[in-house]
Amino acid sequence: MKIIADENLAFTDYFFAEFAEIQHRAGRSLTHHDVQDADALLVRSVTKVNHALIDQTKIKFVGSATIGTDHLDIQALEQRNIAWSNAPGCNAQAVAEYVITALLYLNADLLEKNQDFTLAIVGLGNVGSRLAMMAQLLGWNVIGYDPYVQLAGIENVSFEALLNRADAISIHVPLTVSGDYPTQHLFDATAFAAMKPSTILINSARGPVVEQAALMADIATSKRQVVLDVFEFEPEISEQLLDLLALATPHIAGYSLEGKARGTQMIYAAFCQTFAYDVTKRFESQLPQVPQYFEQDLKAALKQHLTQIYDIAADDQQLRACVQDGKVEQTAFDLLRKNYPLRREWAAHGGPKA
Repeated sequence: MKIIADENLAFTDYFFAEFAEIQHRAGRSLTHHDVQDADALLVRSVTKVNHALIDQTKIKFVGSATIGTDHLDIQALEQRNIAWSNAPGCNAQAVAEYVITALLYLNADLLEKNQDFTLAIVGLGNVGSRLAMMAQLLGWNVIGYDPYVQLAGIENVSFEALLNRADAISIHVPLTVSGDYPTQHLFDATAFAAMKPSTILINSARGPVVEQAALMADIATSKRQVVLDVFEFEPEISEQLLDLLALATPHIAGYSLEGKARGTQMIYAAFCQTFAYDVTKRFESQLPQVPQYFEQDLKAALKQHLTQIYDIAADDQQLRACVQDGKVEQTAFDLLRKNYPLRREWAAHGGPKA
């Protein structure tokens, strides 16, 4: 058996080497020629799995170690009777911790705000619900908007009410362009006009959910603090946009060691089901020990050790350092992600998880 795997997946050899020859490739540049004699394909969101890639191949299984599926042509896969799997929720904890870290980096005093600070969450699926629980541990007031999900303990409001009331908004929706509630350009000029200038915006979901031109116009006038981990025209990012952002990171919000390993483990389990193998491995056995920072009160630990747990400013600086000729180009962007030193989740340091 032969497996083609994105070179940035975690623990691929640990989970799959006993089954097949594994060839590691750059996921963004995979071609039909690369995969035509493969039995299985393991990818991330940078690989477009469509007819052009999979037609006239031996592929029987595609696993994507990602929450989203917008890069998978599911109809094309099912037409060819190719089993497929993604990894919903695999990095939800990492993204929730990323959002809280970004907020505390911008304003450490938020640790003392309790119910006087309203965090609004757009999208209450795996990530949004996890973020809500973590924010409530800090005592923050949480409101949410999701036309498909209602969560107990969270006030669900209309999109308009959310925009009006929020002190910070965090986006956690898939990218959709049709249906009753499309998310492409959900945050446009109209949405920005409804928000207080002081409202912080964080997007760690999909870039095109925020209309870039409208965002740049809004920041220019409102001076809003905006954190982007994803970009409408990713992987190409303009220096003009970066100069307007409070924080910018290279699509790594979910890049914890646990999150990456959990994603690979989830597609390993689906792979085993497809090919009738026993599921015998778990990622926890592969994780090294790390310092324990949460041996005190949660807020006190974050106040004292936030940078040691995750230095988000370093990620921002490294992305900005990649600017050449007015933009960050694909090669530099991909190298940052490929060489990213995976951080550990709070639980590894003795902290809580939702």
